[in-house]
Amino acid sequence: MHTRETLSQLGKSKLGDYLFIVVSNREPYVHTRKGGDIKCEVPASGLTVALDPVMRACGGTWIAHGSGDADMEVVDKLGKLSVPPDDPKYSLRRVWLSKQQEDGYYYGFSNEGLWPLCHIAYTRPVFRESDWLTYKKVNHLFAEHVLSEIGDKKAFVFVQDYHLALLPRMIKERKPDTIVAQFWHIPWPNPEAFRICPWQDEILKGLLGNDLLGFHIRYHCNNFMDTIDRAIEARVDRERYEITHGGKKTAVCPYPISVDFEEIDREAQEEVVTAEMEKIRARLGLRDELVGLGLDRIDYTKGIPDRLRAMELFLEKYPDYRQRVVFIQAGVPSRIHIGTYKALNEEIDALVEKINGKYAAGEWKPIVYLREHLSPLTLMALRRMCRFSVVSSLHDGMNLVAKEFPASRFDEDGVLILSPFTGASRELTDALLVNPYATDHFAEAIRKAVAMPANERQRRMRNMRQVVRENNIYKWAGDIISDLVKFDCGE
Repeated sequence: MHTRETLSQLGKSKLGDYLFIVVSNREPYVHTRKGGDIKCEVPASGLTVALDPVMRACGGTWIAHGSGDADMEVVDKLGKLSVPPDDPKYSLRRVWLSKQQEDGYYYGFSNEGLWPLCHIAYTRPVFRESDWLTYKKVNHLFAEHVLSEIGDKKAFVFVQDYHLALLPRMIKERKPDTIVAQFWHIPWPNPEAFRICPWQDEILKGLLGNDLLGFHIRYHCNNFMDTIDRAIEARVDRERYEITHGGKKTAVCPYPISVDFEEIDREAQEEVVTAEMEKIRARLGLRDELVGLGLDRIDYTKGIPDRLRAMELFLEKYPDYRQRVVFIQAGVPSRIHIGTYKALNEEIDALVEKINGKYAAGEWKPIVYLREHLSPLTLMALRRMCRFSVVSSLHDGMNLVAKEFPASRFDEDGVLILSPFTGASRELTDALLVNPYATDHFAEAIRKAVAMPANERQRRMRNMRQVVRENNIYKWAGDIISDLVKFDCGE
């Protein structure tokens, strides 16, 4: 069993006198001003939720963009502070970006370019040279912070995601003895899709600055190796899953990311969660209805309109379930500066209004839309109180919401409806797998989830819980750290 303690021991034995640095765009803790007070919040990000327990176990420094309006007020002159606030285990070093830099690097190239390019969700990527130039400058700024943090020490640098594709090569060019790994948290598309990026060579060569490059599943590794094979001069070894470019090797490996099962399971059993469940029922005017749940960042890759249309068809085909089932869609709006996200929010609003207008009766309405930042306690209560949870991504690297749900259900109840276009579907085979584009099948899956006998729900949930328990976040991190140190040994 992999635990925080076993990862901590592994980190001490394997990392030795190396400095451990994690680099990401999103920070694990954000300081914002509420009234006259400064509040510390955990952002709605699967990446930071997953990596925080790893950093608590291993220690080191996490370098990230300081995005909170009070972030500058709580750091030292290097932009650093100790976190978590209640029990400090590691350092957070913040990188400051101007609005222009954030617009070009984050909203522009990262999320109007790379995000739709890598997700097959039929949203056209937008590539502007001004965004690309800003992306390069910000990657260079992150590199300066990393190199400053390393100084003359030996270091393992663990880079996260698509915002920092150029960073590994920048680090290696200045400090070639630094061991660098990167985890790409989103899908990698096939070569035909990726080749439309005007700067694909620079991105690929940036990623080949890594000693180790990780993806969620083998399929994404294969797509990446195919892309390299087609795009640049490099030797691709498909047996060893290694790429040699410019005399340097990069290992390409699958590491299915996960969650802290034991922590989620423990928190789910606290009495405050039961009390919060009752508060939510009272607040929403729920009686004994069966609850369906969607928990997502509001993003066009998550298939939220598709699940709402499936709920509408379910209510149309099975009128006996009207006034007996309520679907709660909870989520935080994101990237609303981008036109496609504004359009998505408008589409969701229109669907909720349409379905509720069509089927609401008395105090009952079929869809409850909670578009707000919800506390971890409220999210846990929602997971606990639902009969079925829906993860209907049109394309996803892994999707940790799908794994958090079984980890929360110590009562061994509840049904997960899961898209086969998530990495999680490779592991959670006891979920009801349904193509989100197939609305009729989707509506049938909702009916099956609502009508499923208790013994079948429990069998499926027990199996999913066992999978998440065994393949938890500490196994993911331990596998990566164990593979990282091989580069120090020259293996």
